[in-house]
Amino acid sequence: MKNIKKLNLFGCATLFTVALVTGYQLQAGESQSPDEAAATASATMTVYKSASCGCCAGWVEHLKQNGFDVEVRNTNNLNAVKAKFNVPGAMASCHTGVMDGQVFEGHVPASDIRRFIGGEYHAFGQQTHGIAVPGMPHGAPGMETGRQDAYEVVAFSENGRSQAVNRY
Repeated sequence: MKNIKKLNLFGCATLFTVALVTGYQLQAGESQSPDEAAATASATMTVYKSASCGCCAGWVEHLKQNGFDVEVRNTNNLNAVKAKFNVPGAMASCHTGVMDGQVFEGHVPASDIRRFIGGEYHAFGQQTHGIAVPGMPHGAPGMETGRQDAYEVVAFSENGRSQAVNRY
């Protein structure tokens, strides 16, 4: 299975520039509060991705293993998806997840999605539109290649404001 991910990863990498993000290594706990567990269980995450992308499939599997209900929609036009959901170009990655009008761009760890759902990562109040892991950093969920890059989880607004909310 890892060989398949690596082959498909190279296909994805040709479409996107990997952003190197500096930061500090933090360990994000996977425990859920009752409110976070209820929020996770109450909504379905729709993930828009290329049918041939192995790292995207890896991220979907990560979400499922962490209790998220996921519906996959394969598409050949991810740019249109990102435009539809107002994903700023600087936040772009190889797939886009949408749940209850909130956007999860790229290889965002499930624990960070739970924190966002719980209101912890709303850096811009009601204007916070979602969180992202820009680019395709090695070591992020779905990008387990044996290498670990430093990366940030970034909260963003529809008008392009952004702020790092977690670092790995």
